[in-house]
Amino acid sequence: MTLSRNRREEMLRVDHAGEFGAVSIYGGQLAVFERQHGKDRIVGQLKEMAAQEQEHLDAFDRMLTAGNVRPTALSPVWHAAGFALGVGTALLGEKAAHACTEAVETVIEEHYGDQVAELREAGEDELAAKMAKFQEEEIAHKDMATAEGAAQAPAYPLLSAAIRAGCRLAIRISEKI
Repeated sequence: MTLSRNRREEMLRVDHAGEFGAVSIYGGQLAVFERQHGKDRIVGQLKEMAAQEQEHLDAFDRMLTAGNVRPTALSPVWHAAGFALGVGTALLGEKAAHACTEAVETVIEEHYGDQVAELREAGEDELAAKMAKFQEEEIAHKDMATAEGAAQAPAYPLLSAAIRAGCRLAIRISEKI
């Protein structure tokens, strides 16, 4: 099986959008926590994760350019939505910020896993390896958020379900638009 150009473009576009959104979420969370005293631990964690997401975004920027693939037309929307989600969860507290990370990364882990399998089946081993590396880093973010008490966030089941649903919707939309 070979991967069509259209499918490859969809993958790159949606992954670029996802990393763009993740950088925006962490930016929103940092905008809140950096203004609060005694938040050095979470600020350090968020900065570390944001730096990894920026590395992923930079890699997808290069792949889009090299493949002459347009990014999603919804980048301004994803930036605003991501930043607002980051600010909102940070205002609910550290546990809610971690719940946001856990929910997002749960969806992204599955998403990258599906892509890796599809790419390997299509013989796209180099791109599959890049996606697998990104997936491992996203899993590490999720595991850290879980360890930091994400499930103790206010209204955790509702918050987590809403964020996961939003991520899944954004994935579907960003592949096409």
